[in-house]
Parts: sequence; C-alpha cells; structure tokens
Amino acid sequence: MSEDNTTLNENHPIAPKKYYDYISVGNRTKQSAYFVQQHDKAKMLVELLKPLHKKQILLIVKSKKSADKLQTILKEKELNVLSVHGNHRTSQIEDAQNAFNAKELQILITTYRIFETMELTDVQTLIYHDLPFEAPDYFKALRTVDEVGEAISLIDPQDEGQLETIQLMMKCEMQEEELEGFEHTNSTKTQVKDKSKKPRHKKVAQRAKRKAEIKSKWVPVDKQDNLDIPNETQKNEANEENIAKEN
Repeated sequence: MSEDNTTLNENHPIAPKKYYDYISVGNRTKQSAYFVQQHDKAKMLVELLKPLHKKQILLIVKSKKSADKLQTILKEKELNVLSVHGNHRTSQIEDAQNAFNAKELQILITTYRIFETMELTDVQTLIYHDLPFEAPDYFKALRTVDEVGEAISLIDPQDEGQLETIQLMMKCEMQEEELEGFEHTNSTKTQVKDKSKKPRHKKVAQRAKRKAEIKSKWVPVDKQDNLDIPNETQKNEANEENIAKEN
C-alpha cells in the first residue's frame, strides 16, 4: 500500500459495519422493564415521565382506546402530549409526526400499526405501555432509539410470555427496575353491565315499546273465536236464560 493511501486511511478510518438484526439492536440499546399490574400502568407512567420532561418521548400502546385514555391523563398533568391512531385522518397523523420531529410536541402516543407508517426522528425515550402482539414489532420500534436512546417497557402478567420471547430473540435480558416509592394496588372488580337489556339505539327502544304494546293487546286466535263467535252450547244456554226470564 502506498504512503498516500496509508495517510488517507488514517485520516478517514473506515467505520465498522452496523447490523440491524434483533441481536445487534437489542444488545447495543439500553432497555429496562418495570413489572406492574395493568390497572397501575397509567399511574406508574406519570411517575416515570417526571424526570424525562426534557426528552422526546414515543409512547406505544396496543389499542386506540388506551391511546386516548393516556392522552387525557397526561394532559391533565399539563404535559405536551398528543395521541394519533387509526381513527385519525392521514393529514392529522402527518401533522403529529412533523410536530414531533420539529420538537414542538414532546410526547407522541400511537399504536403499533400507525407507528409503522410514520418517520420519526430524534426519539430519545421509547416507552412500551404494552408489549406488541407480535414480537418482531418490538424491534421495529426499538430501532428508533437504537444505540442513542433508551427503551422502557411496562410489563404486566399477561406480557411475561411475550417478554421471554423477545429476550430469546435478542439473546439478552432487559434490566429489571423498580420505581422507588411506588405503591402497587389491588385491582377493583367492576360489575359487568348487562347490555342485553339495554337497546343500542333510540329507534330500537321505540320499536321494542311498540312491539310490547301490540303484544299486550294481542289475543290468540282460538280465544278470539271463543269470544267473538258463540258456539252451540253458548246459544242454548242463552235461549234457556231468556225463556226463564219471560216466565
């Protein structure tokens, strides 16, 4: 190798090739897991966010309902947060993406499906409120903080099987953490509403009312015959009564 080539390589060393398989991404990205019951997740999330007030945060959930619920809770804490999911128009999702990338929005909440359609930059903290239904989806999101940020997972008992699968795929374990001072609570069982007795629509209620009124006035055909058309026995009895009155 010539002296000129040697000098060139010393000044501009060749960067090692970067791999993006599950093992590579998993082993070079900081990941932590907090074990918590589903009903306590929102409360724990609020506490975890307190020291992250200067971070750009991506919060991923399984359902649209969870996204909207968490947005309401965090907005009540006066946090700069927005949720987008399948019920939003494409333009709304793009606006949220642009606001997040421009750092006008600090916390973006979305579902796994919508996340895959977005191009997000400078995600500093990734929070999995729920682990995905499919383990590979975990790594699609993890790449947003690959090597430069951190990932936090809230693990409830139903997620433990999926957690084991993810850890096997990346051949390393998440660091288990505990939130100091956090009080776990027992779930309160709520009474299941009997929706079968409640009509889903006003028109259904009206129709049911009319049907009940009609049914209350309805008389079987055989009884109508007995009431409206006297039989021979009834005629004879009536004649005997009339004769008795005349006598």
